Amino acid sequence: QVQLVESGGGSVQAGGSLRLSCAASVWSYNSNCIGWFRQAPGKEREGVAAIYRGGGSTYYADSVKGRFTISQNNGKMTVYLQMNSLKPEDTAMYYCAADRFRSWCSLVHNEYNYWGQGTQVTVSS
Repeated sequence: QVQLVESGGGSVQAGGSLRLSCAASVWSYNSNCIGWFRQAPGKEREGVAAIYRGGGSTYYADSVKGRFTISQNNGKMTVYLQMNSLKPEDTAMYYCAADRFRSWCSLVHNEYNYWGQGTQVTVSS
């Protein structure tokens, strides 16, 4: 089983930056993709970014392209989401998730089976 723990959330002003971390106790065959998702109150959970752990290919939602960067450490046990130029509309609970995909990583939340508990990001104007 993949166990995921997010950290790094907090409160920042618009234009600021945060880096989220997603640490895994163990990665398994069933976790070749790691995705970051977010959910604001009253809204659906949406995909933000994903990374293919083997080759390092990355995928982004249009709303965060050019502002957010997903990466992994050399040992590939931690995945990061660097968030720059934050906007109030980025305010949400952020979750990391893991699952296995054949050739590319989905940004659809219900295609992932392993989830962390979430970390809150609040951006004030």
